[in-house]
Amino acid sequence: MATDLMSNASRREKSNCPISYSLDLFGDRWTLLVLRDLILHGKTRFAEFQNSAEKIASNTLADRLRRLEEQGIVVRNADRSDARQKIYAVTKKGLSLTSVLLEIAAWGASHDSQTGAPAEFAAKFYADREGYYREHRQRISSLFEAQKNR
Repeated sequence: MATDLMSNASRREKSNCPISYSLDLFGDRWTLLVLRDLILHGKTRFAEFQNSAEKIASNTLADRLRRLEEQGIVVRNADRSDARQKIYAVTKKGLSLTSVLLEIAAWGASHDSQTGAPAEFAAKFYADREGYYREHRQRISSLFEAQKNR
């Protein structure tokens, strides 16, 4: 399948660039939006991801969640209150992408005249990057712990 992640050996033949590696894992539009919803918006269920404004198709969403899970960026667990439902959570490896997503969001908010981000977001972010990183990592870590108890 063309969208499958390539093996380390074949990827290394193509490029050993860390940016290329990162793009292989999460560089397409849909994967970044799934990560945004999970890490920045705290979404945890398939239907919640589908209800995002971009309206990702269910087959594309299932594929991106599967790929993120295979790479150890996301884990999928049964919901203790409804075993038919699955809950997705970011791993520590995935949580380390918080700063990347915040940087992308701030850049977009700064350069998109029609952004949906609050007007003050980019200025506040650029004034205290580390504070934003900490706040979001703590919030998602708390959410992750709460999900373990479901």
